Parts: sequence; structure tokens; C-alpha cells
Amino acid sequence: MSEIVKPLEQAAENAVLSASAIAARPPHAVSVSLTYAWRALLKIKHMPEQLFDVVVTPIMFTVMFTYLFGGALAGSTDAYLQFLLPGILVQTIVFTSVYTGFTLNTDISKGVFDRFRSLPVWSPGPIAGAMLADVFRFTASGVIVFIIGTLMGYRPEGGFIAVIPALALMNAFALGFGWIFTALALSVRTPSTVMTLAWLVLMPLTFASNIYVDPATMPGWLQAVVSVNPVSLLVTAIRDIMAGTPDAGAILLALLAPGVMAAIFGPLTMWLYRRER
Repeated sequence: MSEIVKPLEQAAENAVLSASAIAARPPHAVSVSLTYAWRALLKIKHMPEQLFDVVVTPIMFTVMFTYLFGGALAGSTDAYLQFLLPGILVQTIVFTSVYTGFTLNTDISKGVFDRFRSLPVWSPGPIAGAMLADVFRFTASGVIVFIIGTLMGYRPEGGFIAVIPALALMNAFALGFGWIFTALALSVRTPSTVMTLAWLVLMPLTFASNIYVDPATMPGWLQAVVSVNPVSLLVTAIRDIMAGTPDAGAILLALLAPGVMAAIFGPLTMWLYRRER
């Protein structure tokens, strides 16, 4: 009898030890990031007002600029919409990129950040998850603008399939650019400060660009500024893609600034994050 019981006891002990080892194993970085991304999306579900800038603002800009200024700037609203919509796509996603920093700072100010840092998980998970969730924001806002533009009469010369690479390029730009605002979120005290300082960066970048008008109509000194503006470079690349004539050089130029921003502010964000911890 003992010859039967002992192996069973040993097997049970080994099973308990294996279960304990599995339980003690920390979750993988990918699963941690996806969990925090899902949390960020659930916050939108419980606080739908967060979707205001994603849904309402793009519609407002597209409709208002087309019908108020289209006739004066391009001779007709239809012609102006063909020029404007790629720029509004870029503007919407650039504006949305501030929310990574805004939501991160909100967590810090409410003490949620302290709960996160006490968990035995991959420490950059909250930031990585927030940025993954923002891919949903970027894509949703871009799709909404495109749908509204289509209803108003916009037709991409490259076909509707051109929207996919355009959205991919804009997501890459926004993710790289968003590192500025994550670093900012870890450097200031309140979410409102993050938003205020972010607008001081975003407003000149978007309005001193080629989103709304052809730079050829601007003074020479302003044309020089617009020509090196990262937003202008992105708009040019997106217009080429939507026209069915993607330019590899323009795409690389559009990705240069966000790449530099990620290289600078990514490590800075991680340093500030560890300092907070």
C-alpha cells in the first residue's frame, strides 16, 4: 500500500510546487501592456466624454472649414474639401496624441499611479498600455474624419484602399510625437497643465502648416517655416498617398521628426518614470 501512496504523494507535491512556480512567475510584458490598454479603453466606456475630441472636434473642423472658407480659398467647397481633408486627418490625430500624457498625469494626480507601482508587473506597462490604447483613438478619429469627408463629397484619387497606409503612417507619427506629452505628464503637477502646455506646442505646429492653405500664398519667411514643419511634411506625404502617388522620400521625411522625438523623449520618459517610482 505504501508503495502506491508514496508516488501519489510525490506527484501531488510536484504539482503543488509547479503551480506555485507558475503563480510566482510575473506576467509577460506584452500581457501587462495589453491589460493596461484594455483598462484605458474601459475608461472611455465609463467616461464617454473622453470621446468628445475624438468624435466631435474632427466633425466640427471638417464641416466648418469646408463650408466657411472653401469658396473663398479654392473657388468651391468641393475643390477645397479635396485639398483640406488629408490635412484635417493629420490635425485630428496630432491633437489626439496629447491624451497619452493627459491620462497618465490624471492617474498620477489621483493616486492610481501609486497603486500601479506596487504591483509585481513590468514597470513601464502603464505607459505602454496607454500608448497602445491611443492607437484606437488615432484610428477612430481618422476613420470618423474620412467618413464625414466622404459624406460631404471627398473622393481619394488613390481609391478608398489608400486610407489604410495613410492611417498607418499617421499612427506612427502620433506614437512618436506622443512621447513629448508623456514626458511632460511626468514633469508637471496637474492634467490641466499638461493640456495647456501641449496646446502651446500643437497650435503653432498645426496652423503654421500646409493643412489649410497652399504655402505659396504665404510670406517668404513663413514659407520657410512651413517647409520644415513636421506636420507639413506629414500632410504632404498623406496627400501623396491619398492621391495614389505615394512618395518614399516624403514618407521618410514625415517619419524623421517623430523618430527623433521618440529617441529623445522616450528615454527621458522612462527616466522620469523610474524617478517617480
